[in-house]
Amino acid sequence: MTNKISPTKPDRGDATKEKLLSTSIDVFGRYGFDGASTRKLADAAGVNLQAIPYYFGGKEGLYIAAAEHLAAIIGGHVADLRAVIQERLARLDGEGAALSRVEARALLTQMVQRMVGLFVSRQSESWARFIIREQMEPTEAFARVYDNIMGPMIGMAARLVGTILGDDPASERVRLKTLSFVGSILVFRMAHAALLRQMHWDAVGPAELEMLQRHAASLVETLDTNAELLP
Repeated sequence: MTNKISPTKPDRGDATKEKLLSTSIDVFGRYGFDGASTRKLADAAGVNLQAIPYYFGGKEGLYIAAAEHLAAIIGGHVADLRAVIQERLARLDGEGAALSRVEARALLTQMVQRMVGLFVSRQSESWARFIIREQMEPTEAFARVYDNIMGPMIGMAARLVGTILGDDPASERVRLKTLSFVGSILVFRMAHAALLRQMHWDAVGPAELEMLQRHAASLVETLDTNAELLP
């Protein structure tokens, strides 16, 4: 007699934790840490109030875990491209073939076009609220988001910008240039309402996204224009 193997059922606890993590990003982003009561958090997730202390030790633990979860979500969206760029930079560090400006521009273009697509998606609305609050009043949650995704991505961008400018990626000049450049992409999410109003768009659909990605590519092409104006 052949034994049948039953399909593995998702762990009930894992499902509860996932609900809390996913919904708490939005709740914390809307109301802030102080305004997001444990009742609001539990109700939004559709779970028992006691699930928060049980799985996360309390609201603060959930807040930190939500920040780590957010970093993991964003990281998942860029994982393949991040791996490609990291592999190329690792070969460079290992005294492989030098990274040309043409190759650096191509990699940076891929990065910013991926970022644009991510930032104008509806999914990123709740992320932005959470991150903006942490930008205004940073807590340990910001450290988790920055250390796990923002810092590494900005660091990779600086390596590429430094190659394009022919300068040290660790220099203040390149770091400022990189932050300014990244900010010109972030504006599509952080000032999303202004973007729609300025462009007379009702929403960002495929045609609008293509236009934004072409614009992002053009920003890469002009990166070294007037570079001498920076110290």
